[in-house]
Amino acid sequence: MTGTAIEMIFDIIVILLLIIGTFFIISATIGVIRFPDIYTRLHASTKAATLGISGILIGAFIFLYVEHGIISGKLILGIIFVLLTAPVSAHMIGRAAHTSGVEPWSKTGELRDEYAKAKNKSS
Repeated sequence: MTGTAIEMIFDIIVILLLIIGTFFIISATIGVIRFPDIYTRLHASTKAATLGISGILIGAFIFLYVEHGIISGKLILGIIFVLLTAPVSAHMIGRAAHTSGVEPWSKTGELRDEYAKAKNKSS
């Protein structure tokens, strides 16, 4: 143990961010495989994968800054890009699926489409 206490704390933070990011990516993968329809799969892939990728990139940014003194603009841009584009693209894919008539899955079999009701009410 040659490092100072603050370096050890940063190492623990980096390790935690990498483990949490990996957990979210694995859970997103399982969600995409296991969930029944496009809407729930989009939810799993967007939310969990965005958190997972962001966690790993933040961990890498902190590691580079603490260990080598490098402020990586590419990592910062990557984090911002993922946080901005993943939810927007999932929204557009979900909207395209709804527009083309893909019905949400329901355990009881009854269709509950609040978006279509609201859209018909405003027309």
